[in-house]
Amino acid sequence: MTIPASIKNIIFDFGGVILNIDYKLTEIAFAKLGLTDFAGIYSQATQKELFDEFEKGLIPSADFRREVKKYIKQVVSDAQIDTAWNAMLLDLPEERIKLLDKLKKNYRIFLLSNTNEIHFTAFSSYMKNKFKRDIFSEVFEKYYVSHKVKMRKPDAEIFELVVQENKLRKEETLFIDDSIQHIEGAKKTGLNALLLEKEKTILDIFT
Repeated sequence: MTIPASIKNIIFDFGGVILNIDYKLTEIAFAKLGLTDFAGIYSQATQKELFDEFEKGLIPSADFRREVKKYIKQVVSDAQIDTAWNAMLLDLPEERIKLLDKLKKNYRIFLLSNTNEIHFTAFSSYMKNKFKRDIFSEVFEKYYVSHKVKMRKPDAEIFELVVQENKLRKEETLFIDDSIQHIEGAKKTGLNALLLEKEKTILDIFT
């Protein structure tokens, strides 16, 4: 597709847009630990307050693990919780990083992700090992992750934070995400927003 000439800034979601993820793998991993209805407490579309608070950095990882263990009848370790929780995190194809490096020559690009301390640690380590560089700080002009700024999508406040801190004009800014509730939240604040459909990648948008 063709990005309108009026667009000068692009805000990218991370998981599902840049990094490949599969929520089902975490559901399967927790089922093996004895939590058979993980989808009932966490999914791409909705989640219990525990996960919202963890993504906002309002509770530490230790408390998150302890609360998740309450749903599991058998004794499991912190490492098992982390492994199951991180199972959804897949790979980041190199061509997507090359695309972002190319886009930053013509646009101001930013990252806006709902994430948490455990996931952030895991995929940051993965990217440094694979690309030998700090993708967040070197590719993006600025990155925003929910657990560090204490707010999350689709709440208006996090979109306003990105806009105001970087003095962006909303009509010149495009937000790309794979979750419809986040797209709707962005639109309500006045941003242009594009839903990345399943089976599509950001290469399909910009090529």
